[in-house]
Amino acid sequence: MIKWIIIALIAIIVLSFFGYDLKVIIDSPMTQKNLNYTKSGVEYVWEGFLQGPLTYLYKNIFIGILWNAFIHNLGRIDAGAPTELENAAQRFLKIGDQPYQPIGQ
Repeated sequence: MIKWIIIALIAIIVLSFFGYDLKVIIDSPMTQKNLNYTKSGVEYVWEGFLQGPLTYLYKNIFIGILWNAFIHNLGRIDAGAPTELENAAQRFLKIGDQPYQPIGQ
């Protein structure tokens, strides 16, 4: 994000060096027409194709599964309890009564 801000600032400085007035460029009718056309295209793609899947992924996968598990495990760490991953590892290591023996021994 910071990289893009720095690139934008450099671009503005370069345009100023060559004598371009950004206010005149942005306020021109052709630029406004192009910006409105681009905005309507982005809205069409967002509403028609991306909004449903990305909203589902954000709400159900990121928030519903990952974020809630993260918050739950942070609470367990804060309480001094083992995390779910540590519990699963302990259950996995204690499978059966005998220690691990390679096949054929």
